[in-house]
Amino acid sequence: PVLSYDPAVSRQVGLELAVDVVALLDVGMPVREVAGVLREGITAQLRAMSDATLWKDGCLCSTAVYHFPLPTQHCPVTVVYPHTLLGQRETLGDSQLLETREGLHRTLGLPRDRPFLRTINRQCFTKPDGTRLINPHTAVKHTEVPGGTVALVQGSYAYYHYMQDRFNDGTWGCAYRSLQTLWSWFLLQGYTEKPVPSHRDIQQALVDVGDKEPSLVGSQQWIGSFEVSTCFNHLMAVLCKIHHCNSGAEMASVGRVLLHHFQTQGTPVMIGGGVLAHSILGVDFSETTGEIQFLILDPHYTGREDLKTVVDKGWCGWKPVTFWDQQAHYNLCMPLRPDEL
Repeated sequence: PVLSYDPAVSRQVGLELAVDVVALLDVGMPVREVAGVLREGITAQLRAMSDATLWKDGCLCSTAVYHFPLPTQHCPVTVVYPHTLLGQRETLGDSQLLETREGLHRTLGLPRDRPFLRTINRQCFTKPDGTRLINPHTAVKHTEVPGGTVALVQGSYAYYHYMQDRFNDGTWGCAYRSLQTLWSWFLLQGYTEKPVPSHRDIQQALVDVGDKEPSLVGSQQWIGSFEVSTCFNHLMAVLCKIHHCNSGAEMASVGRVLLHHFQTQGTPVMIGGGVLAHSILGVDFSETTGEIQFLILDPHYTGREDLKTVVDKGWCGWKPVTFWDQQAHYNLCMPLRPDEL
């Protein structure tokens, strides 16, 4: 036997791996077999973590596990992303993971013009008490228009309404709350990391672009669809399309416009008319008869975050064309979805 001794300096690195596995189980599966399924999931995830720990230029990093709900899948898809480079405190942002996401979009056959796999898109399995309602329209029952076509908001949003955050904006803040609902859609879809702006932030933005006088900041002055569009353009670089109706009676004619918007853009719509503002989350329109219904989210609600109350009392629900003031003019603010991953 030959014994060779070669002294060298080696470096050992310890990584803490947080395993987080989602398993798809048959309802009739015996309990004794569940452990085997979980074991397979954990093994596969550890292999994925091993691959993800090596970042560009050979740098080591910790990993993070995310589960993403996808429109083409019945079960969330699990992705292991590089998280933090060793020796650094800042985590890798979505912009640094773009190349990784592009590869995943190709592998999963996902559209290349909208984000599905940004960290903000992850599935949340718990909802803290007292937080805003998410997608209350999914609990609304609907009697469909005969021969109509239904098109709805695509993705998630939070319901913003009067008196939230212990802020009294009753009688004047409905357009601000509608803007916040629209903003939350862009936030939850991963298009922005900027938090939902406050009333004061919105007012300051309108002053900064020269649209309003400085006296607006801190006031209780109403804003409308054009101001909402201006804020999105200035604060998020998102363009909005404005559609004008001379009266509530003309709202019956916007069926094709709204169908096209929800089918192609999928963003919630802010509508202002008279002294009121609402959010439109969907439309049911018959090309043959012209009959139309609007899925409305009403920011004038002042109660607590109770889904049953919101739905049963009609604060979120389908409304006929007579819902609109027949004498008031209306402007629809329709944000355009950015073309990006």
